[in-house]
Amino acid sequence: MYDLTDPGIIKYLCRRYGFTFSKSMGQNFITDPSVLASIAERATDGAEGVIEIGPGFGSLTAALASRAEKVAAIELDRRLEPVLAETLAGFGNIEIIWGDCLKTDYNALLSEKFPGMSVSVAANLPYYITTPILMHLIESRFPFKRIIVMVQKEVAERLCASPGGKDYGALTLAARYYTEPEILGIVPAASFIPAPKVDSAVVSLEIRSAPAVGVKDERLFFSLVRAAFSQRRKTLANSLYNSGKFGAKADISAAIASLGLGESVRGEALDIKDFASLADFFVENVENEN
Repeated sequence: MYDLTDPGIIKYLCRRYGFTFSKSMGQNFITDPSVLASIAERATDGAEGVIEIGPGFGSLTAALASRAEKVAAIELDRRLEPVLAETLAGFGNIEIIWGDCLKTDYNALLSEKFPGMSVSVAANLPYYITTPILMHLIESRFPFKRIIVMVQKEVAERLCASPGGKDYGALTLAARYYTEPEILGIVPAASFIPAPKVDSAVVSLEIRSAPAVGVKDERLFFSLVRAAFSQRRKTLANSLYNSGKFGAKADISAAIASLGLGESVRGEALDIKDFASLADFFVENVENEN
């Protein structure tokens, strides 16, 4: 069995199969065994099955399969088919699903491949498509236990940010609404082949059994959040007014005042409960276009 964290082995397999890394697909393979072990350990904590997105040469896949009862790995790049057939040949509990992770029917996958199992998702996500994949996985409310992802360090900081900072924004609130996000560790660029230009981080997103806050209109809540951060240099009042969705300036001022906040407050000063209260105020008191 190959040591898939050895850069020399990876280069050998590239030569053997004529494989070249695709920049357009964001292919950067992790070579730090401690990181793979950490991801696999968290992914299988209380979960019998794991869905992996983007197995690459199979280094994380193998780590997951050594702990999980079943692993289904979704891979778009068919050039990897002969590579994975060899590198994962020693495992009987891995199935490769060839296709696009954004078009996969996860409910069908769960019922067909993981009946009666608790299932986590694990992925080393391509930087260029990190946010669309994450938001699809959490907003669709698939019945996962948790999502463990390797993402660009900057994205990890946005996912786990606190109110008031430059990293806090709409992505933070979406992640916190559906999950309990936690940065498990920073992974330097040198831990990948080929090495990316920036460091990465491993983030655990524990799926909440119910949203972090209750709101009367979820669609309006997220519309409000997006509008609040659409013009970060402007006040919350101006950002909401400029969106054209939340009524007259007087309505918006009254909504903000209902939180005990002044006209100069910016969106990053509000926590998720404040946004929920603000959204409910608009539902109850203001006609809006959401």
